Amino acid sequence: MIGNIVGGVVGGILGGSKGVQVKGTVVLMQKNVLDFNDLAGNVINGLFELLGQGVTFQLVSATVGDPSELLVALMLLATSVAFLLLSYVDANVLMADNGNRGVVGEAASLQYLGHLPSLAAGESKYSVTFQWQENHGIPGAVIVKNKHATQFFLKTLTLDNFPGKGRIHFVCNSWVYPASNYKYDRVFFANTTYLPGDTPAPLKPYRQDELRNLRGQDVTGELKEWDRVYDYAYYNDLGSPDQGANLVRPILGGSAEYPYPRRGKTGRAPTKTDPKTESRLPQLNLNIYVPRDERFGHLKMGDFLTYAIKAISTGLLPTLQAIFDITPNEFDSFEEVLRLYESGLPVPQIPLLDELRQRIPFEMIRELLRTEKGQNFLKLPKPHVIQVDKNAWRTDEEFGREMLAGVDPLIVSRLGYFPPISQLDPNKYGNQHSTITAAHIENNLEGLTVDEALRSYRLFILDHHDALMPYLARINSGSNKIYATRTLLFLKEDSTLKPLAIELSLPHPDGEQFGAVSKVYTPAETGVKGSIWQLAKAYVGVNDSGVHQLISHWLNTHAVLEPFVIATNRHLSVVHPISKLLTPHYRDTMNINALARQTLINAGGILETTVFPGKYAMEMSAVIYRNWNFVEQALPTDLIKRGVAVQEGDGLRLLIKDYPYAVDGLAIWNAIQTWVTEYCSIYYPSDESVKADTELQAWWEEVREVGHGDKKDETWWPTMQTVRELTDSCTIIIWIASALHAAVNFGQYPYAGYLPNRPTISRRLMPEPGTPEYQELEKNPDKVFLRTITNQLQTILGVSLIEILSTHASDEVYLGQRDTPEWTTDKKALAAFQRFGAALRSIEAEIVSRNGDSSLKNRNGAAKVPYYLLFPSGASGITAKGIPNSISI
Repeated sequence: MIGNIVGGVVGGILGGSKGVQVKGTVVLMQKNVLDFNDLAGNVINGLFELLGQGVTFQLVSATVGDPSELLVALMLLATSVAFLLLSYVDANVLMADNGNRGVVGEAASLQYLGHLPSLAAGESKYSVTFQWQENHGIPGAVIVKNKHATQFFLKTLTLDNFPGKGRIHFVCNSWVYPASNYKYDRVFFANTTYLPGDTPAPLKPYRQDELRNLRGQDVTGELKEWDRVYDYAYYNDLGSPDQGANLVRPILGGSAEYPYPRRGKTGRAPTKTDPKTESRLPQLNLNIYVPRDERFGHLKMGDFLTYAIKAISTGLLPTLQAIFDITPNEFDSFEEVLRLYESGLPVPQIPLLDELRQRIPFEMIRELLRTEKGQNFLKLPKPHVIQVDKNAWRTDEEFGREMLAGVDPLIVSRLGYFPPISQLDPNKYGNQHSTITAAHIENNLEGLTVDEALRSYRLFILDHHDALMPYLARINSGSNKIYATRTLLFLKEDSTLKPLAIELSLPHPDGEQFGAVSKVYTPAETGVKGSIWQLAKAYVGVNDSGVHQLISHWLNTHAVLEPFVIATNRHLSVVHPISKLLTPHYRDTMNINALARQTLINAGGILETTVFPGKYAMEMSAVIYRNWNFVEQALPTDLIKRGVAVQEGDGLRLLIKDYPYAVDGLAIWNAIQTWVTEYCSIYYPSDESVKADTELQAWWEEVREVGHGDKKDETWWPTMQTVRELTDSCTIIIWIASALHAAVNFGQYPYAGYLPNRPTISRRLMPEPGTPEYQELEKNPDKVFLRTITNQLQTILGVSLIEILSTHASDEVYLGQRDTPEWTTDKKALAAFQRFGAALRSIEAEIVSRNGDSSLKNRNGAAKVPYYLLFPSGASGITAKGIPNSISI
């Protein structure tokens, strides 16, 4: 009886409804357009295979629940109470209960409209006509089913004129694999923004299911390309213990000894030798798992592979030593270094190249090595630092300026004590305090005493001593020979930094517990003392290059951000306002990090080959991560901590007025902070609304407890209980992903593409008077310099790498831009974003003006390289200009 009653109610709900046709358009790309690796695979055979019933779309109501689910619920009740409720409660209200999914419409298939002029390369547009019942309400989601044998990339679905609503737009940007690859339906939501508690009840189950699917709770084993699983793992995939003890590396993360941020899970099996180490793919296999939607787009992948294969080809260079020079593996003069950029390398042995080409599996590499007799190969673009003046990099002026406007302007700090002191444990490392005295520097302080210079904030330091000293004995036991360095600088009236002294330190020969053995060098311009000073600056450059690449660049941007990417996808729905705010700043980050683990930072990879710590590189970054503090990644906080700025009222006063990174950076920081504050205030009117957001709280808890789990007990973590904590945290995340990464990444080739300016390895210690090395220095200082720093093969391999890393992609999306103008329907958010864009354009004009001001000597310097690394917009190529939204390379 109850069944008959309920059936009658449902029939009443469904009956009498009038059907309407709703037309929409779908934009997608086929697999063979986007997927470089699958060009030879099983691609869709022509556009028409997508037509008919191969791909279907079903609208899901955001306002009306599915009566079939209501029927099941009521049948379970099957009591007289249910009968009474049905007599007095409106049926549509019951259908919109939290457990009642939105009603699903009839399946609709595609009709091809062709490649239209308004579309980007490779895109195709289809029409789709939905049969929709008027009493189904307003759709808020769509179910997409792919019944073909291969995948396609779904960009958008648009309903241009839905009755009673108007335009409804779905931003999908996702790979849709065959339905047989999923245990669930692929669901996409309209671009309306909802906090969890404000989500229309019929959409809540779909929202919750989607997050569960992305967490992959039912997925085990090695993850496949169609798996959309975001999960965490330690950095236990860098070593290859099965290939020998020399390729064993410690696991980073999960221990007090080597704490580390988490990386994306791949689920690969452990190695045979060590069950705690994850097995690796073959070296040239770039198909390492990340969720498919995190993989590069077609233009980015094409650009990356072009440059990456070029870098891989340089791995062949050890075989080509014989064709380099009569002196294998060494540069004999700076003119020979310059020939890399002016004419490339000579190729006298054509048969050798022909033999190599036959052994190379990649056609693109074979093309790279193809040459005719008398031609050169591997010609490199000329770095900015030598484009105007080939020798300006050698000046003390440029040496100091690059600490403020170069590729790593994050290390220099104000000296608080003289002489500098060490924080290393004296019980383990003995006396590590500096041996620099007032006599070394007072004649260069423009009449000030050391105490007066300290009190007037005029003494600064580039300090690489404590970070490197614990590793020196191990590093120097091999072919590399480095020092722990301290560089003291004086702030002149014109805001430039003048080097005062460089201290080079080694562990005591009787054991590091006996302290450091140090020697101090002071500036000189001519003779053998001038040559020694150039070498001292080179040792500093080696240290700074390694710390930059490992810490400022890799650890403090790439590695620390990945846990935020993972947690956001696991806990913040795509319709969540904070997801919409942050997701553009995650583009390609998991992908580039995965490729880095595969080819760059792995045991025996390019980084270990080209940067001084060698096999200890990643281990060193883990030790330094012990001191990482999320809150201190805020630019104002960092500047204050380093003593280069002081709090003044509500703002900051820079102690180095002409500090290009800080000046431009603070303008960008303030613009981001204003944008984030305006945006968050739309959705969070009070602290209570932050506390009540269940998705937000789960996200932040997992970032702390899992993603950065080795630092979960730190008291500096924001508690995410206030709107201010939310806006500050989101500002920091966006800053790291965009401006901070741009500042330390895209200047690499412009400054370090010419390796003598920023060498990455030193192979000899400083020549001592009375030795043959010292006599050689007196006779041929340039040759000694070049034999001390990075050799020829390491130079070409390292420069090829940073050429890749410094290149803006052709499909880059820059700060203040979105890849679609319809990323939200919220007019307040769109208006705030327009104001953000206007603020950035204003900052661009200010940067141009500052770079043109001749009184600001650090804006261009002796090398005449204007500071554009924090110029918001950019273009493809090695431009040293532009802030991408995300860490995408």
